Amino acid sequence: MEEVNLLGFWPSPYGHRVIWALKLKGVDYDYIEEDVSNKSQMLLQYNPIHKKIPLLVHGGKPIPESLVILEYIEETWPEKPLLPKDPYERALARFWMQFGEEKGPTFGSFFTSIAEGEEGEKAAKEVLEVLKVLEEQGLGDNKFFGGDTINMVDITHGWLSHWFECIQELVGVKLLDPLTFPRLHTWAQNFKQVPVVKENLPDRERLLLHMKSIREKLISSRSVK
Repeated sequence: MEEVNLLGFWPSPYGHRVIWALKLKGVDYDYIEEDVSNKSQMLLQYNPIHKKIPLLVHGGKPIPESLVILEYIEETWPEKPLLPKDPYERALARFWMQFGEEKGPTFGSFFTSIAEGEEGEKAAKEVLEVLKVLEEQGLGDNKFFGGDTINMVDITHGWLSHWFECIQELVGVKLLDPLTFPRLHTWAQNFKQVPVVKENLPDRERLLLHMKSIREKLISSRSVK
């Protein structure tokens, strides 16, 4: 089997997407932790365009960008499929994966918002709209987006179960709660209990401190402009 390397950064939800997928597929790989403030020569060589993690290197061939990597993993190791076999269902899964990516800036605005005031209210409202769509149209009455078991859509949105909890705590506003979004909240709890996920999550307190530092820097840099 050709060597598989994954370059990542411990707090990155995008890197954890790839870890979960590889683990679920049973693919052996070597994990290489990157210092994003002092990027390795390997990262710069194999991902010269974006210079970002995660980066999968399979047999010396680099594959960047988490969603692209997930698709590559699915096609390269088709055993234990993470996408539906039916073409229509597969297309829908890709739609919801892309939906999550497109809404990234919405959550980013909430992350750097101040709860009090018009800006904070606007950011929270926009996130609530996204969560409502995911609950009512994406998840529906299913346990997971993949039905009874997790699939690539769950993996893509999996950051909501851990990272978003930290964001809500830092902002001081709880949006994904069991009263407003009972199905999505239950999904988040179920997702974190999947063994592969539970065993491969960053320490919450360490993650919280890291995200707090980033948030403070972003808010500070915005205020001096």
